[in-house]
Amino acid sequence: MPTVLQVLPRLGGSGGVERETQYISRAIAGAGWRSMISSGEEADGEAAADAGARHAALPVARRNPVQAPGTIRRLARLIAEEDVDLVHARSRWPAWLAYYAARRAGRPFITTFHGAYSTGAAPMKLKRRYNAIMTRGARVIAISEFIARHIVENYTVEPGRIRTIPRGVDLAAFDPARVAPDRLAALRDAWRVPEGLPVVMLPGRLTALKGHLALLDALARIEESVCCLFVGAGDANRAGYRARVEQRIAALGTAHDVRLTGPCGDMPAAYLLADIVVSPSLRPEAFGRVPAEAQALGRPVIVFAHGGALETVLDGETGCLVPPGDIDALADSIRQTLGASPAERSRVASAGQAHVRRNFTLEGMCGATLDVYRELLPASS
Repeated sequence: MPTVLQVLPRLGGSGGVERETQYISRAIAGAGWRSMISSGEEADGEAAADAGARHAALPVARRNPVQAPGTIRRLARLIAEEDVDLVHARSRWPAWLAYYAARRAGRPFITTFHGAYSTGAAPMKLKRRYNAIMTRGARVIAISEFIARHIVENYTVEPGRIRTIPRGVDLAAFDPARVAPDRLAALRDAWRVPEGLPVVMLPGRLTALKGHLALLDALARIEESVCCLFVGAGDANRAGYRARVEQRIAALGTAHDVRLTGPCGDMPAAYLLADIVVSPSLRPEAFGRVPAEAQALGRPVIVFAHGGALETVLDGETGCLVPPGDIDALADSIRQTLGASPAERSRVASAGQAHVRRNFTLEGMCGATLDVYRELLPASS
């Protein structure tokens, strides 16, 4: 029975890295293997157990070069004592630690490239070397074709080591037939969504990169009144951005009803409240979970045409691809989608659901990841 250890900074969040780690952990356990997760938080033990994994809390999230040798030794000891067969790193600093620990223990090491890492404020050459740890895996999983191209274009890695595995949508949860009407009613009441207005939704954290201001600028160009819902958590460190959003909402006056709902624990029901889901990310998304989930629920999507969105959205079939930053085009797409006939809406809904079922299922993502593990595990496993 092989044992797979996944390493990441923390597990308890709701981001794509955390969710994918838990999905893969359940798939490992479902295959009859043994799953382990190491993160930097003791509190992550419950989430790991829910995902069928044994948790080991180690200081893998602390970017402290002085502590790194000790953490590498502890991680290598864990690998040896638990007879781990393969180590899978999902973030850069934990990857540096896991790489040397796996090498010390003589175990295969793989990575998942979850984003197009920037060079940041540090000297470009130094930051690129820091990022390049994610290319040292015997296999490097890219979560989209966009990320696979980014790896080849920016780092020295043989294309034969790259495996492109798109993120998967849990179709058992994101299925309109499984969302009871009372769940929609509860959200409608909690968010005070007015009857009779079409709903335009932007799901995502309240950060500038998600494009809230771009959507508000587009709504200012639309004559028909809408209810606009910004669904996602804010951040105390970004209070200034929230204030800018609120100022822009106030500038719209009564033309549109705009709500900042905060985080939502029932995203399938949230998507079903929407007539349109908009994802105008200012920077290319590595994959773009929002468009995929919205399409799984039969909702038309409008996105800026860069990054993973070029793979998740079929322009004119499942939604609209808008030139990045083009506010007039964004407004036109919203206007046209709101004016679509019931037959056209039904066609787009069916096309979006079929697109997700063909390309972005949870089963497909998990099965392909286990296949990558099998490439490196001993034949006896």
